[in-house]
Amino acid sequence: MPGTDATRTALRICPLCEATCGLTLTVERDGEGERVGAVRGDRADVFSKGFICPKGASFGELDSDPDRLRSPLVRDENGELREAGWDEAFDLIATRIRPLIEKHGPDAVGVVLGNPNVHTMAGGLYPPVLLSTLRTRNLFTASTLDQMPKHVSSGLLFGSAVAIPVPDLDRTDHLLLLGANPLDSNGSLCTAPDFPGRLKALRRRGGRLTVVDPRRTRTARLADRHVAIRPGTDALLLAALVHVLFEEGLTDPGALAGQVEGVDEVREAVRDFTPEAVAAACDLDAVVVRTLARELAAAPTAAVYGRIGSCTVEHGTLASWLVDVLNVLTGNLDRPGGVLFPLAAHDRAPRSATEPVPPGKGFALGRWASRVAGHPEAKGELPIAALAEEIETPGEGRIRAVITIAANPVLSAPDGDRLDRALGALDLMVSVDPYLNETSRHADVVLPPPPPSRSGHYDFSFNGLAVRNQARYTPPAVPLDEGAPDECEIHARLILAVGGMHGADPSTVDDMVISASLARAVADPRSPVHGQDAEELAGRLSGRTGPERRLDMMLRLGPYDLTLDDLLAHPHGIDLGPLRPRLAQVLRTRSGRVELLPGPIAEDLPRLRQALGARDGRLVLVGRRHLRSNNSWMHNVPALNGGSNRCTLQVHPDDAARLGLEDGALARIKAAGGELEVPVEVTGDVRTGVVSLPHGWGHDRPGTRLRVAAARPGVNVNQLLDGSLLDPLSGTAVLNGFPVEVAPAR
Repeated sequence: MPGTDATRTALRICPLCEATCGLTLTVERDGEGERVGAVRGDRADVFSKGFICPKGASFGELDSDPDRLRSPLVRDENGELREAGWDEAFDLIATRIRPLIEKHGPDAVGVVLGNPNVHTMAGGLYPPVLLSTLRTRNLFTASTLDQMPKHVSSGLLFGSAVAIPVPDLDRTDHLLLLGANPLDSNGSLCTAPDFPGRLKALRRRGGRLTVVDPRRTRTARLADRHVAIRPGTDALLLAALVHVLFEEGLTDPGALAGQVEGVDEVREAVRDFTPEAVAAACDLDAVVVRTLARELAAAPTAAVYGRIGSCTVEHGTLASWLVDVLNVLTGNLDRPGGVLFPLAAHDRAPRSATEPVPPGKGFALGRWASRVAGHPEAKGELPIAALAEEIETPGEGRIRAVITIAANPVLSAPDGDRLDRALGALDLMVSVDPYLNETSRHADVVLPPPPPSRSGHYDFSFNGLAVRNQARYTPPAVPLDEGAPDECEIHARLILAVGGMHGADPSTVDDMVISASLARAVADPRSPVHGQDAEELAGRLSGRTGPERRLDMMLRLGPYDLTLDDLLAHPHGIDLGPLRPRLAQVLRTRSGRVELLPGPIAEDLPRLRQALGARDGRLVLVGRRHLRSNNSWMHNVPALNGGSNRCTLQVHPDDAARLGLEDGALARIKAAGGELEVPVEVTGDVRTGVVSLPHGWGHDRPGTRLRVAAARPGVNVNQLLDGSLLDPLSGTAVLNGFPVEVAPAR
């Protein structure tokens, strides 16, 4: 792109949150090479149209962070980490991990995938290959810290854990939003650049926004109605809304009627959840509950959307299920203005809308269980809260080696102190991470990927959750340093090292995936290439690298007849139109219909009934997200570590007066997992009976190399938890709505 002799511009999709905004980077040249300078929104981007948030604006500062590792680290015979070459690092991995697997079996290796994986092409393409190579059942990811309840409820309802409907923000007349603050988070499991602008547009066109949240967040301030619920009771409120729809004859599935089974069973299941019955536990007036149900039913179109605040609680899967029960019963599932299933350009080509839907395999929970506590798997994963005990507990099947990829569970999982000790006792630990952080400091080998400007970008995860179908690819904006591998090559070499193919060309991994994928495609009667020659198809693929060839293959096999060359010819993206109804293409249940009351849900409902009428007088804690933060990622960027991005305990003035807490003074907060001291922030933005502490902080452990973060470390809120509180269906840690004791620090 044009520029001066010393500068040029380049495009890049932002990888720093789920909004996936298009960026225009100013690339500056000096005596040491090129680096990213100023960043602005790409006004020609077909999806984000120039929107940018503080995280995107700081892309250049993050990209050139001097604390980023530039070469691998290996642990020497004295236990110290030192810089090493890439060959030495992979030699060490291959030498140590293969004997361990051969002696103790594949489950001796645990894999931990962090949130940043879904923000990179490498994270989207290679971890599945790594897992199939290792054949371990010990997979732990960030999903059991935020979104697994939605995967489980979608799997049970629709037969596929990745069939997650998203609100049609640009056309809906009514949005009921629970446990989400998209004005700060930019959205989650709903990819929508300029979420704030879309909500304002909803109100300008006469629509209604209702926000259910114990905090008066920036999103709640924008709402027509803010319902300050008691944390952890979202499922009770949602069940009461369903009850009112049945009681007052307000259900109208519309076109869904013939595609849904179990409606009468749901009516019976929610019989006890009257607004009056849930009022005390939710701390809401029953009249408010009935009004919410009536407004939802009366709207021409409506969407119910729940996120992390309704997921990371003890009834998270039930709440996620009830969100879609409401969407079904009001006829808003799979219709414009309601909630719809996106169709990404890399998805497999869908079945014809007129083709009969064959029965699917359905979705199963608990196909295996964790060794120590017997936690059932969900979506092939075990609860990350169980990782420490799987390392510590002796016996056959103990995890002896861990591979972490873009993960920092010492800060993100419950009881980081215990996990910190457990990681230090491993036989081998490998981390793919650009930083020496609270987790990777334990690794025997650290493999740092290059800065994001040096990687191509296509959103495999988020395009499947986008509020508008589109396709965008941005090649690397800045060339790699001489001799440095790109992120995809690092992943490929790791796969070869653990799979007994150490030393093979990294392209071998991509070639094997392409060969296997095309072999399946030509044998599939529903594939657009059915009956063709797989080798000939492979020869047609374009792309300079293996990852680009794999992307090209997926686009060619996808629903829009696109190629990589098409995306390269449209650097600002290709708009593929608004979301369209396609439920028949999505369903994978054994019945071929939406199964509105799946067995595991019905079996868990008695646990929710036990919460009826309960009103605990103890303080409960909720987390919060800052606009300039994404978990623990960005606290080392000076532009993002300051201002309102603070680690404080928010307390309502009435609670502060009752407890003797003063604004700015330290409070001691205590729960089952431990206690912390943290500055108090007295504010009316949190309701009485609730305190709020942000997550992702606690950068005070020795041996890290995060100078900016360490200067303002904050405290790790998850250290208040001992890991015993889990949503039983999904294995998700209860990170919100748990009781705490608060007092002035001595």
